[in-house]
Amino acid sequence: MDAEQRTIMHLDLDAFFCSVEVLNNQELRGKPLVIGGSSDRGVVASASYEARKYGVRAAMPMRLARQLCPEAQVLSGDMEKYTYYSDLVTEIIAERAPLYEKASIDEFYLDLTGMDKYIGNLKWSSELKTRIVQETGLSLTYALSVNKLVSKMASNEVKPQGVEWVAAGRVKGYLEPLNVQKIPGVGSQTYQQLASLGVRTIRVLRQIPLKLLEKEFGGGLGRTLHEKSFGRDPQPVVPYRAQKSLSHEHTLHEDTTDLSVLMTLLTGLTEQLGFQLRSDKKVTSCIAVKIRYSDFNTVSRQRKISYTSHDPALLAVARELLLELYDRRQRIRLVGVRFSHLAYGDHQINLFSDAGKIIDLHQAMDTVRAKYGRRAVMRGASYQDRCS
Repeated sequence: MDAEQRTIMHLDLDAFFCSVEVLNNQELRGKPLVIGGSSDRGVVASASYEARKYGVRAAMPMRLARQLCPEAQVLSGDMEKYTYYSDLVTEIIAERAPLYEKASIDEFYLDLTGMDKYIGNLKWSSELKTRIVQETGLSLTYALSVNKLVSKMASNEVKPQGVEWVAAGRVKGYLEPLNVQKIPGVGSQTYQQLASLGVRTIRVLRQIPLKLLEKEFGGGLGRTLHEKSFGRDPQPVVPYRAQKSLSHEHTLHEDTTDLSVLMTLLTGLTEQLGFQLRSDKKVTSCIAVKIRYSDFNTVSRQRKISYTSHDPALLAVARELLLELYDRRQRIRLVGVRFSHLAYGDHQINLFSDAGKIIDLHQAMDTVRAKYGRRAVMRGASYQDRCS
């Protein structure tokens, strides 16, 4: 089907973590609220719109957030509670939408293509919003357009509690005045590079020849910027399927009782799963470690933890579980790791309490892995496994 004939809805729950906290404590309503690590080394995971008026934003160091808004109330967050409310919204959407994708804990794409034959898309979308608000108490914003890119950009522009419809004929004019920072995927580094070229609006970006963009940013990013400046996005809405667990295991070339070898292998397996978690924008609250002895007897142990996708937290628990299972008198042939009780968390590191520099480090490592492969950068402790 022609891209201009598609109708894609982007639905975003407004200040989701904060909204859930207000639902559970009405005394917080109307007050500046920040979810994140309570120490100065923590980072902001979410900020209410009252706090955003002071310049507080997600991923900001908590110390800076407190300086900008001293009267803000800081809560540590409850991922289990947020997942519960997210699941409520997901169930409502699943009952009504012909095709939907859960992009994160508070963000959905719905493909409404063809529904105008039976009911107007705007009317249907309005009824869905009303149902979600009535049944959950959460506020939301949505936008409809010809693809995922434009609908997401449009919903970002009308938050909170907004509604937008950008028809095919409006896409070009709608995007032109927007700052290039509004393009999903354009981070601070890319923006600075564009600004140095005098490019600050999508209108100007669109005027730059593709070959020049590819020269400045490389073939992949340069072409992506070019396509997005025209509002082009062929990505389909991917049907949502809840994933219950992630696991990975490795059989050693030779059975061993060497704990350092086993720890090295465990580190590599855990890092690979951690990267997959973050790539899927998920967190886990249960870790299991499995070992198989040379006689094929298999044992495992698991532990519930606070929701996280942060490698150091995952590794600490995995190593403790391995030590609990380890028997130096028996040779081991296989080590496995499993993460379960998954939830959408979108890079909520340890859930909200880690320092910004640590988050930056891990995001940089993940960027390298995404580009060159998941084993392109690893801790020294897992290097032996990489070479085996």
